[in-house]
Amino acid sequence: MAQASQQTRFRIGIDTGGTFTDIVSVDTASGAMRVTKVASTPANPAIGLLRGVRAILDQIGGAPDEVAGLVHGTTVATNALLQGQIDSLGLIVTKGFRHILEIARQSVPEGYGNSYFWVKPDRLVPLQFVREVGGRLNFRGEELCPLDEASVRAAAKAFRSLGVRAVGVCLIHSYANAKQERRVAEIMAEEYPECALSLSCTVLPEYREYERAVTTLVDAFVKPHMERYLKRVSDELGDLKDKPFLVMQSSGGVASAGEVVRKPITTALSGPAAGALGSAVIAEMAGFPNVVTLDAGGTSTDLCLIEGGKPNVTNGGSVGSFPVRIPMIDIETIGTGGGSIAWITREGHLKVGPKSAGAEPGPMCYPNGGSEPTITDANLVLGRIPAALIGGGIALDAARSRTGIAALAARLPGSMSVEQLAHGIIEIANWNQANAIRQMTIQRGIDPRAFALLSFGGAGPAQSPAVMDLLGMEACIVPPNPGNLSAFGLLAVDWRTDHIVTKVMHQDSIDLSSVASIYAGLEQEAVATLTRDGIERSRMRLVREADVRYAGQSMEVRVAAPGGAVDAAFLSGLIDAFHAAHRRTFGYNYAGEQKVELVNFCVSGFGLIERAEIPKLASREGATPARKMVRSTYFDGHYRDTPVYDRAALVPGCRLDGPTIVEEFGSTTVVFPGQYLEVDPHGVLIIRAVRRVPAVAGAAR
Repeated sequence: MAQASQQTRFRIGIDTGGTFTDIVSVDTASGAMRVTKVASTPANPAIGLLRGVRAILDQIGGAPDEVAGLVHGTTVATNALLQGQIDSLGLIVTKGFRHILEIARQSVPEGYGNSYFWVKPDRLVPLQFVREVGGRLNFRGEELCPLDEASVRAAAKAFRSLGVRAVGVCLIHSYANAKQERRVAEIMAEEYPECALSLSCTVLPEYREYERAVTTLVDAFVKPHMERYLKRVSDELGDLKDKPFLVMQSSGGVASAGEVVRKPITTALSGPAAGALGSAVIAEMAGFPNVVTLDAGGTSTDLCLIEGGKPNVTNGGSVGSFPVRIPMIDIETIGTGGGSIAWITREGHLKVGPKSAGAEPGPMCYPNGGSEPTITDANLVLGRIPAALIGGGIALDAARSRTGIAALAARLPGSMSVEQLAHGIIEIANWNQANAIRQMTIQRGIDPRAFALLSFGGAGPAQSPAVMDLLGMEACIVPPNPGNLSAFGLLAVDWRTDHIVTKVMHQDSIDLSSVASIYAGLEQEAVATLTRDGIERSRMRLVREADVRYAGQSMEVRVAAPGGAVDAAFLSGLIDAFHAAHRRTFGYNYAGEQKVELVNFCVSGFGLIERAEIPKLASREGATPARKMVRSTYFDGHYRDTPVYDRAALVPGCRLDGPTIVEEFGSTTVVFPGQYLEVDPHGVLIIRAVRRVPAVAGAAR
């Protein structure tokens, strides 16, 4: 992307969530950043998007012709899968493979010791909507039997008569030769042109038929949803519709709207990925290369591990109950957010989440809120959050929260006050998050005490310092505008396109000329995709990777492949990288004992764009921030007079001892007793336990 001119200097990031749409604008000339939030419009998210863009332009006094571009994180693909009724989806397979979805992997999920207690979930496509076609390729891509075109036409006509509106095509071994699938697409276009179609040779040209079929079907299902949504966005944007409009992908890169429509499955974790990338920028700036990110919103918390300044990327995950194989930032989600409901089990135990009050009706304290107490209600009762959210935009009813928590307390054995139960609700929520972090770290052989906790999202900073203490983590980091960090992250990433092909080669029979040809072809595809998006060749970066395993293993490890010539040194470097990655991942390797196999070859193309940066705050040496107020807040079994500060009043280098509260638009940070807060040069809040460092003289309070 060319350097923005003075006339087009504002880059805008829009992250659409279930409750709010977050907007960030960065002035590319000065680095100044502005943020705002507007209510999301679930029925038509494009309306909320446009309202947010208009609101930020009004705030900065900018005109549409001053906008350099927009970057969007969307939940359209995820919501379509999690909420939509998948009743109009069809599948075309090679004759003899009609039951590919029923057979799946024949595995029972962890936690079920006996398959008798596990019931297979419904298939993504019922058997009556699966159609077989004649034709066959072998694993080398050689045609054993030509495609039976009559059976394809019959399938197209059947889908039309059944009202099937989206179809996935997954023919056996099409990763090795796309010829037959592409012919199926041509015939479908002739017989049923209005049907959305996804080909496995385009979506995932990789072996393992079950995962390839499911990924292709998910792509086919969300394609009409994404196409319809992006058309609505274009219609709503009006005089902004000609501006560059990019969409965040699960892999941590952005792509043009046109590329996203071609392969919408790449946006399955669009919003959370932006938060992880924004976190990486903040962590590097604050001097913490190793962090666990905690993004707590209204309904859930997203967690991500960042090591060495980069979030972990996996090539396999799931969206809801659907296993998909696409490059995606490794994010874990738990059902603990500000709107998570506190409830009592049949056995009389208090639970928090995963059920949520969501955006509508919302927590009890919201205008027109629900009838069950939530985490937000508990924080309000304890005095830890203000009486109005997002700069006074949502007035909260503390009396209604007290009533709801009191009613819940009356159902529990013993005599428990409203404050005690509210404190218990928060404690359970904190342990839910802490246990999820333990699973991400300790179960992978990682000590969380060597990591900092980077907290963001509207509901994160009010509780994360307590989570930090539960795990003994190094620090809790709260970025500027934590409620809008995902939107900021949208402005901190490059274009990205990913390309993969399967060709299994044993170490003793690797054909280096064939490997070189494969990488050359993948690199050409990546360059062509980025060129379509208007990226100049000088701003492109190509990265090679490979999926490698020991001969006899069934699963692979993805490793970086050397650049340059594909020769003996290339192969030696790749194998050494695999041995190191295997030891790092599993704690051992078979270097010198076991031969390896190359399985998949991958190329990621990056289009380098202008990154948003957070400028340093003006230095005001010796300045002491003025208190906004003193509020009675419940800690450790009793109320305390707790100073409250406006974050905008904090100066670099100042220290605040807990308990104290820092308020800002979109979020509230709580510093607990026994902790202290420091402000770094960029305005990042760094919270630590007092016991870990000597006391600092002259601390502000």
